[in-house]
Amino acid sequence: MRVFVVILFAASILLPPSAALSAGEDMPSPLAGSGKSRSDSPSPLAGKSLDQLFVTLADRGDEAAGQAAEAEIQRRWLESGSDTVDLLMQWSAESLAAKDFGGALDFLDAVTVLKPDYAEGWNRRATIFYLQDDYGKAIADLEKVLALQPRHFGALAGLGLILRDIDRKAEALAVLEKALAIDPYIDPDVKDTIDELKPKVEGQEI
Repeated sequence: MRVFVVILFAASILLPPSAALSAGEDMPSPLAGSGKSRSDSPSPLAGKSLDQLFVTLADRGDEAAGQAAEAEIQRRWLESGSDTVDLLMQWSAESLAAKDFGGALDFLDAVTVLKPDYAEGWNRRATIFYLQDDYGKAIADLEKVLALQPRHFGALAGLGLILRDIDRKAEALAVLEKALAIDPYIDPDVKDTIDELKPKVEGQEI
């Protein structure tokens, strides 16, 4: 489950090929399991607004269109608009791949200071805190992500799974159901966790 949470947190982060190859077997590339990669060619959905993309994503009737919308949303979230921030994010990815959590945190601290409205900086930092078992700081950063991007399905899913792990099951169920409603194509483990939690919180207020 820990690996899955890390994947969710970092689903929109691109590791440089050299960094991905240097990662150990128990530290997957942040794109692992997502089936997504970035391309220099423009997306056919590039002209759509975020609201339009989320409508397409929520439509369960067309899986191919939904997954394409999911990828385009993640691509836009990754855009910082700053060459300096992009470089710091690259360095943090390389540090994460090398399991240099302290170095990764240093770079991400700089990202959050330089561009505090860039949700992916907080999202990446939440990954590091989670890997260090610092759930309080991970939750705080995920809440910052959600303040900036309330529909961030990856942050919602990661937050829900942490809440489940710290025995806040009713809150976890509510958050995971919200993530699934936004992105019905999210990792199947989210759906499995919802099914696991429902009978445990039945009759409790959420």
